[in-house]
Amino acid sequence: MAKGYYGARKNVWTVAKNAVDKGLLYAYVGRKLKKRQFRSLWITRINAGARQYGMSYSVFMGKLSTKGIELNRKVLADLALNHPEAFKKVIDQVK
Repeated sequence: MAKGYYGARKNVWTVAKNAVDKGLLYAYVGRKLKKRQFRSLWITRINAGARQYGMSYSVFMGKLSTKGIELNRKVLADLALNHPEAFKKVIDQVK
């Protein structure tokens, strides 16, 4: 598992074992952080799209839930970024 590491990290058993263990720990934590970072990115994109029409993110998401529109953040962020005309229709339904 230490293939590709430099220096003693690839061929000295105890150093390689510690390096691999640390790498596996970083990989585990990274998988959890990735989800957090994507949610933050989606929120930023939705906020930017909603502010073009005079509405903040929190107001927009609150009105979405009261209207019963069940679109998740991933879909809303994609609409705001790639399909602004469809996002405007969602905004109009919420207003």
